[in-house]
Amino acid sequence: MLHVLHQFGSQIKHLKIVFDQSKETNRRNVIQVLNSLAIKNYRLKKLCIICRGENPYFYSGQDILDSIQNVCCSENQINLQHIDFRKMPFTLDDALVRSIADNSPNLRSFFINNRTLVCNVTPETIKEILRSCPKLSSLGVFYASLSNDVFMELLKPDREAFTFLDIFCERLDKYIPAITEELWGAVCKKHPSLRVDMELDHTVPARKITQILKKNIPMATLELNTFNFMVDQVRFVTNSYSQCLKKLVLQTTSSADLDSSLTDLAMKCVDLEEIHCYCLVKQEVVQAFFSHCPNLKKYTLKVTKEPHPWKPEVIQ
Repeated sequence: MLHVLHQFGSQIKHLKIVFDQSKETNRRNVIQVLNSLAIKNYRLKKLCIICRGENPYFYSGQDILDSIQNVCCSENQINLQHIDFRKMPFTLDDALVRSIADNSPNLRSFFINNRTLVCNVTPETIKEILRSCPKLSSLGVFYASLSNDVFMELLKPDREAFTFLDIFCERLDKYIPAITEELWGAVCKKHPSLRVDMELDHTVPARKITQILKKNIPMATLELNTFNFMVDQVRFVTNSYSQCLKKLVLQTTSSADLDSSLTDLAMKCVDLEEIHCYCLVKQEVVQAFFSHCPNLKKYTLKVTKEPHPWKPEVIQ
């Protein structure tokens, strides 16, 4: 692999590295690949790093992060346009993220919501990213990295079209209050093609969910992995996102009220393509999704009876 890189590394435009970081040999090879590209690559446009396996004890991935910085800040002025770190489990910080953005002014997409359960990227840094990268149209962040000032940056008259926001929410007790409905509405008006994917994990307090979910968010994918009682939230989703929702994931508890709210959701969110509910539901709920959601492609709906004879792809 390294021999091929020496010969043809300067021709690579899109690079995805997938490796098991639990093995030292793999980590060493990845570092060599990245360092080699930092020296010789002039055409790299897209970088995606995906880690498999568990981190060794006390391993922070700093050697990998240093090599990434070498690539992004190379004297060769590599013109990166797409960066995806969502499946790289190393904590990113302000210094690294700002350095990448400052040296990649033509970035179109930048995903740093990598589910480490630690957010060391401040709203001020996200605001600086938007200023340094005026062409940025897709951004993945922790909810804690957003603020009213970040949204005001998106509202500037000379801002190019912003189309995708991927948000990961966790441990919200200690963070700034939620983005207001007025700001969400203003951003949607300024960027009418905007769609939002959002995941709330199990560390989000139940009382915070209603503060985060605003009626005018153009929600395409919503994952409520909070293990709370979700009836009210499902009703809110139905009433607020029926025109835009494509995928819904629920980790919740079975109840007759939940069955009723899911049936109502199926009848109103007719453009739904995926529904994954990780608790038992009645057969009538499954039937409702089959009957009212013609675009349904994947589902997880566990019932005690045999499912409907017509079935999209089943994910269990």
